[in-house]
Amino acid sequence: MHFDFRFAFAAILLFSTGGFLESRKGFEVLPHRQPLASLPQDLGVWHGVDVPISGDVLRVLGQGDFLSRMYGDASSDQSFVNLFIAYFPSQRTGDTIHSPANCLPGSGWFPLQSGRIELTSPGHAPFPANRYLVAKGNDRDLVLYWYWSHDRAVASEYWAKFYLVGDSLRLNRSDGAMIRVITPLGRESVDTAQRRLVSFINELVPRINSYAPP
Repeated sequence: MHFDFRFAFAAILLFSTGGFLESRKGFEVLPHRQPLASLPQDLGVWHGVDVPISGDVLRVLGQGDFLSRMYGDASSDQSFVNLFIAYFPSQRTGDTIHSPANCLPGSGWFPLQSGRIELTSPGHAPFPANRYLVAKGNDRDLVLYWYWSHDRAVASEYWAKFYLVGDSLRLNRSDGAMIRVITPLGRESVDTAQRRLVSFINELVPRINSYAPP
C-alpha cells in the first residue's frame, strides 16, 4: 500500500496545531480592529444587504466575528455576490477557521470542479484562492475562498495552520480570517461568473486589513 507522506504531514500538522496553541495560553496580543458589521454596504457599484446567521450556525462557528451579506450590482438586476467572512481574534481556545470544502457538502452543495486561481487586487500582492464550481439540484454556484492573516493570503488550509503556529511564536497572535464569495451561474458561463467575483473582490481586498489587521 502506497503511503502518502504529504497527507500524513498535513494530518499531523492539523492535529498538533490545537495542542500547541493550547500550550501557549496566557498573554496574547489582540490587535485593535473594526467589527465586520462596519464593512461598507456600498463597495463601488455593489450594494449589500445583511443576511442573518442562525443561532445553530453561530454555535458551530464558535467565538468570533462573522459577516454574511448579499451584494448586488446596481447596474444589473441579475448580478449577485454572497460574501461571508469569519474572523477569529484568537484560535487558542479551540475556535478555529472552518474550511468551506467541508461545509459546502454538509449543506447539500457538491463540487463539480475544484482548483485554484491567482487573484490580483489593488494594493496587494497577487495571491491564490480556492475555486469551486458546486451544484445542488439544478442550481450551480461558483465559489472562491482563501485564508487571510496579518496581510497574508493563502489558499491552503495546511499553510494557514503552519503560519498560525509561526505567528503565534513570533507575534504572540493567533488571529485570522476566512473569506468566501459565491455567485450563482444561471445560464451564463463560468468565466462570466468568475469575472463578476473578481470585480467584487477588487473592491473588497483593499479594505480587509481594517477588519483582519496586518
